[in-house]
Amino acid sequence: MTEMKKVSLILEDGTRFEGKSFGYDKSVAGEVVFYTAMVGYTESLTDPSYTGQILVSTYPLIGNYGVPSDQKKDGMCEFYESEKIHAGGLIVEDYSAEYSHWNAAGSLGQWLKKWKVPGITGIDTRALTKILREKGSMLGKIEIEGDSVDFYDPNKENLVAKAGCDKRIEYGDGDYTVALIDCGVKNNIIRHLIKRNMKVVRVPWNYDVTKENYDGLFISNGPGDPAMCAETIDIIKKAISIGKPIMGICLGNQLLARAVGATTSKLKYGHRSHNQPVLRVGTNRCFITPQNHGYVVDTDSLPEDWEPLYINVNDGTNEGIKHKTKPFFSTQFHPEASSGPEDTNFLFDEFKKEIVKYKKG
Repeated sequence: MTEMKKVSLILEDGTRFEGKSFGYDKSVAGEVVFYTAMVGYTESLTDPSYTGQILVSTYPLIGNYGVPSDQKKDGMCEFYESEKIHAGGLIVEDYSAEYSHWNAAGSLGQWLKKWKVPGITGIDTRALTKILREKGSMLGKIEIEGDSVDFYDPNKENLVAKAGCDKRIEYGDGDYTVALIDCGVKNNIIRHLIKRNMKVVRVPWNYDVTKENYDGLFISNGPGDPAMCAETIDIIKKAISIGKPIMGICLGNQLLARAVGATTSKLKYGHRSHNQPVLRVGTNRCFITPQNHGYVVDTDSLPEDWEPLYINVNDGTNEGIKHKTKPFFSTQFHPEASSGPEDTNFLFDEFKKEIVKYKKG
């Protein structure tokens, strides 16, 4: 293996970590966040919700199973959650240049270099994570020697405009049509819809989806502050007035809530893991869920005709909302998984049932 360049991670409070580069050699800045999953780095790095963020893995050994190929199926990368890496950088304790997996087509370091994304190894990620837990997600920058950059706060701009598609795209040929507002959608959401006999019409975040002839509306996940998506919120308001079934995931949960008059707020360090427990309100059923979000719906701000659908068992925050009488619901967690547990895949079936019921009148 070639000798790695020295590289620094600098936090906005002045904390500095020294490591070595195993990715692309360039300096970047963004919001430094941590995720606790033991596997799934390829899915996480290609998740558009990480746009503008520098990702810290709390699991120490990363890279040992390499990365898969970018082959396509149903018009999408079969093994990734989008067509490219969206995270601004990756920070790990121990990078494994040697890899072994039946599906591996290359190393993680090679893949990062292909997409010009920096990666740091040799960082004490346990100490770094303790800082982020105590002080919250922080701005930071990865600096290669001799190449300085300014701090950058991604939450001050509309990241959805960067993460989503810029044109109308169709997938599948099912008997039911779902219009999908793409705020940074993960491919596995589309896969789940296609698998359930849906034709998916994917449109940009600011496209007036109400002009489409659809049976159900889906609002995708995505990065950043939902308050930045005023155009999307106005479109969702129009869709609600039409009355066709609506489902949202992650940012989609927040946008649906804001469209009905609720508020959202930023979490201290967010939920980014494979093991977040959520309780379905009104039951004693708890599910283990994968999550990736920094903002949350303020449950107390929901209007009278809306109610919480799930709550987070760890901290009591909102994990979903639903209308009391109409076929509108959303979740803060990711029922499509990829990566993560698949315990809540059934929510796509619930969405389909609402569509079938609505079409039958």
